[in-house]
Amino acid sequence: MLVLLPPSEGKASSGRGAPLKLESLSLPGLTATREAVLGELVELCASDEDKAREVLGLSEGLRGEVAKNVELRTAGARPAGEIYTGVLYDALDLASLDTAAKRRATRSLLVFSGLWGAVRVTDKIPSYRCSMGVKLPALGALGAYWRAPMAAALPEAAGDGLVLDLRSSAYAAAWKPKGEVAGRTATVRVLHAPTRKVVSHFNKATKGRIVRSLLTAGAAPSGPAELVETLRDLGYVVEVDAPVGAGKAWTLDVLVTEVH
Repeated sequence: MLVLLPPSEGKASSGRGAPLKLESLSLPGLTATREAVLGELVELCASDEDKAREVLGLSEGLRGEVAKNVELRTAGARPAGEIYTGVLYDALDLASLDTAAKRRATRSLLVFSGLWGAVRVTDKIPSYRCSMGVKLPALGALGAYWRAPMAAALPEAAGDGLVLDLRSSAYAAAWKPKGEVAGRTATVRVLHAPTRKVVSHFNKATKGRIVRSLLTAGAAPSGPAELVETLRDLGYVVEVDAPVGAGKAWTLDVLVTEVH
């Protein structure tokens, strides 16, 4: 099983350890693109703070994020699972998983990123600010810039098992499973049961809980249909929109009654 996650906007501070080594990150086929995006981002932030804030969509109060990006090559790096914070990652709570569940997380979780493309939770990265919706002056929209390298690297990472896609739309734009991979992909929406509406906060929290439930249970559903049964066994209320025809992803609606 491969679980595709969005990053968090907020991030923990960089570590005191060794700086980033791009060549040590997972999915080495993305290294050249990572280098290009990193170089452009550092140059932009070092040369013109006001323009960098505009490009990155940062308020006056977030000027410090620009300075953080300037130091990306020299700042200490920490495992991505420690860098990403926020509602989904608080609910997932990687640090509190037992040893077996942590091993499963290392194998199965892939976090998408405007800067790195996608990383494993054990990949060591510095804290940064660069969403997939950013348009860098020389490279253009990052969602589009990542598509070709992602299309080459991600099918191999997906292997022959279930792909559980929990990404937001901006990050889903960087790689859309196709063909046979799409047929074993399940996307999840979290809906407030009485209204059938998506509410951002508990959408993220529930997705974090779903991943934690799967990891702690040692569940390894082989495809979307088995995932539905697994989630129901774990206590989730799931409605299914199975695709008509081959090569299309499944849509799973997880219904939640409490907003928390």
